[in-house]
Amino acid sequence: MHTETPIHFLPAKAGQTIPESHPNPIVGGRVELQLLTTLKCNLKCSYCSLGVGDVLGSQVHVEYDIEQLVAFVDKHLQGKEVYVTFYGGEPTLNKPLMLEVMQRFPKFRFQLQTNATLIDHLPEWALNRLSNVLASIDGGQATTDGYRGKGIYRQVIKNLTEVREHIGGSITARVTWGNPDTCFEELDELVSEGTPFDYLYWQFVADEMYAGDSVDKRKAVLVQLIDKFFSRTDVLYPLIPLMGMVRNKLFPTRAQELYAGATQCRVSTHLLNVMPNGEIYPCPDMMYAPAMKMGDVKTNWLQKSPLQQDPAMPCHSCEAYAWCRGNCMKNMYLGYVKNDLRYRANVVEPICDLIRFMGQEIDKRNPQAWFEQATLPVRKQIMDCEVYEYVEVMP
Repeated sequence: MHTETPIHFLPAKAGQTIPESHPNPIVGGRVELQLLTTLKCNLKCSYCSLGVGDVLGSQVHVEYDIEQLVAFVDKHLQGKEVYVTFYGGEPTLNKPLMLEVMQRFPKFRFQLQTNATLIDHLPEWALNRLSNVLASIDGGQATTDGYRGKGIYRQVIKNLTEVREHIGGSITARVTWGNPDTCFEELDELVSEGTPFDYLYWQFVADEMYAGDSVDKRKAVLVQLIDKFFSRTDVLYPLIPLMGMVRNKLFPTRAQELYAGATQCRVSTHLLNVMPNGEIYPCPDMMYAPAMKMGDVKTNWLQKSPLQQDPAMPCHSCEAYAWCRGNCMKNMYLGYVKNDLRYRANVVEPICDLIRFMGQEIDKRNPQAWFEQATLPVRKQIMDCEVYEYVEVMP
């Protein structure tokens, strides 16, 4: 079973005890620094993972200042390639912090994960600096408005279309695939001509939405998406989960090189989620769990992520591991290390089933032959798409 690294304490002022930093808390040369600018949100999405443990809305104001963040970066991230994701809540509700960080760290890359309802309020220079915008949307208009509120879908599309020419990088439609009735047409439309999206990424919802025939319904849609992905070799169908799986199947060492042989769910290696109060956790969905705390910006300490692969997890014996690379560590931890049998049966196992199914369907289309016939631009996107680094879970 999982055993946590002992925490050693150093003397501190005013009777405080500050955990001693680990000498090498980050695996590899990159860091994903997710700054939660606020836990407040202007929407109330019904499936929001931050609602677990009453995290959502619990911290409205940032309690550390920019100099403390600079000191933390200087001590723990020196020499690393850093990209910052502004996260929330809704990060644009704290625009001053976003702009201050972008100005203070000009060498960093930046991503914004947003519901896009306020993105048009950002200045043009800040939009220019964004390598990727991960825009939360749930599918078509009916599905999105059903989860997020009437009129949200049209507002998101309108806002993103208006700012598209000013965004320096890409825009990715970030879909939480919760509704089992989500159809091929509404996902396909998100990356059709005339939309503001360059890529589509989805994450299977980590909630009990897999009862009855809902898994089979998703599989039927996946078959259609996979068929379209392999239908052409001159133009890429820009679906990040399929792109990532194909890359992992054709070039398995690529993922191992990028993630030091560990899971592609980067919570074990180099993902740091900084809450508004300065506390640091490896997984944005587990910030309610004190045992997951791995650092603090204000007191400037950082330890290795406590969320690691564990013998209780069945990943290494699963046929899908070669292309899945561990997927969601939170799910594995809750389902197998914490031995939550209900969560395992109702959430983890259906998602694993879907991921295995995706890999099997990809194999039926002979991805090796497809790649050999693909144009050089398509090959380059499969191998080196930057958005791989910006999504929460791969594939």
